[in-house]
Amino acid sequence: MSRGAIIAFSILGFIILVGLAIVGWWFGTYNKLVAYDQNVKQAWGEVQTQYQRRYDLIPNLVATVKGYAKHESDVFDKVAEAQANIGKVSMTLPSNVIDNPQEFKRFEEAQTGLGNALSRLLAITVAYPNLKSDQNFLALQSQLEGTENRIAVARMRFNEAVQSYNTLVQEMPGSIVASASGYHTRPYFESVQAAAKAPKVKF
Repeated sequence: MSRGAIIAFSILGFIILVGLAIVGWWFGTYNKLVAYDQNVKQAWGEVQTQYQRRYDLIPNLVATVKGYAKHESDVFDKVAEAQANIGKVSMTLPSNVIDNPQEFKRFEEAQTGLGNALSRLLAITVAYPNLKSDQNFLALQSQLEGTENRIAVARMRFNEAVQSYNTLVQEMPGSIVASASGYHTRPYFESVQAAAKAPKVKF
């Protein structure tokens, strides 16, 4: 075999090795994107579960408070309005809400509105001594506070998952694979620390 043929085969072999390395890197990065994407979706599912848990607690909580504080109609109306808004937003949310910053923000604002309404509801209970000793109310309040804490943890974990995902999507050279594969950055929850403060009433 001539010297020229040997050089040609060497160059060809080098090109093949480089090509295999690039393909291996591409698929490795793509698989990592898929894994990080699944982590974000799993964290989002947990956020939704905890928000639904809170939503489901509200009817019994409101009914219990109403039994002692019938004249607080404005507060009850605010809670009902916030609940209705959650229902309306939930019905119109696209399935890819975590890929849509505007819809994601609309979801977050609706949940924040309900949280604020619940805080007002709990705040009025200090004026009703009998309510403060009602075992059903105390149990519901404890469940709500526990749920608010779980919401805060779920939001924090979601943000952590999104941060890892967004870093991979934005940093070179991973951004090349992300862009070519249709992966884009995702929005974060805001004010996670503030959300971690579960509604409480000091008796």
